[in-house]
Amino acid sequence: MFPRVFMAKNNIEGKLLAVVRVRGRVGIREDISETLDRLNLKRVNNLVLLAGNKSAIGMLHKSKDYITYGEISKDMLKMLFEKKHIQADDKEIDSIVECKKNAKELVQMPIRMKPPKRGYESTKRGFSVHGALGYRGEKINELIKRML
Repeated sequence: MFPRVFMAKNNIEGKLLAVVRVRGRVGIREDISETLDRLNLKRVNNLVLLAGNKSAIGMLHKSKDYITYGEISKDMLKMLFEKKHIQADDKEIDSIVECKKNAKELVQMPIRMKPPKRGYESTKRGFSVHGALGYRGEKINELIKRML
């Protein structure tokens, strides 16, 4: 049996989070499907940016078996915006990283990503047990780089 790991809510509160949908819709409970819709994650390999507030953290924890998420770095955010042709200057990127903007402004249309090179680790296991699901911290930057 795998150890049950709970995410620490305090370490991601107030930070900018990148959330990627890993699994599809087949066999999913209705309440989790609704949560994913509210996060604007309607397709596999979609990415959204969220401010780490209490409501967002609760939604992430509820849908952790279908997504992966972590803190995105400023350099990776710049690279993502360049590759996806999203126009933002350095001041806007700084304010986004520091979560100075409202959370509703950060949750925009999802960014459609390519599947990662070398694939996901395992789409049925948590990240702590060598899978792709759940909280992965700073290592989300490596996944996003493989998806660009």
